[in-house]
Amino acid sequence: QLQLVESGGGLVQPGGSLRLSCAAPGFTLDEYAIGWFRQAPGKEREGVSCISISGGSTSYADSVQGRFTISRDNANNKVYLQMNSLKTEDTAIYYCAAKYGNDVLPLCVVNEYDYWGQGTQVTVSA
Repeated sequence: QLQLVESGGGLVQPGGSLRLSCAAPGFTLDEYAIGWFRQAPGKEREGVSCISISGGSTSYADSVQGRFTISRDNANNKVYLQMNSLKTEDTAIYYCAAKYGNDVLPLCVVNEYDYWGQGTQVTVSA
C-alpha cells in the first residue's frame, strides 16, 4: 500500500513562501499522478494543484494560479509545491495524494485520488 509523507509546512507571514514536499518511502512515484489538496477548518477539502506522471501537464486552482508551482523529480521520488505570496486564506492542512495510472492528468478533485498522506499544517499569519 502506497504511503505518502508530506513535509515543509509551518508558520509564515503573509507574503512569504514555503515549499512543500511529498515523498513515498519505499515506493516509486513514477507511475502516479500526484495532487496537492488542502482543508481549512470548517471547509471541505479542495484541490490546489495536480501534476501528471511525466510532469508535462499541471493544473491549478484559480485561487493559487500564479502564486503556487507544482513540480516533480521522478529520479528522487519527490513532488513539490512551491508556494509564494502566501495569504492568510492559504492557511490549511495540505495533503498530497496519488492516483495510479497513465500519463493523463486526472481532474484535480478529491475523489479521483486513491492514496493520501497525513497532511502538513500551513499557517499564514502576521
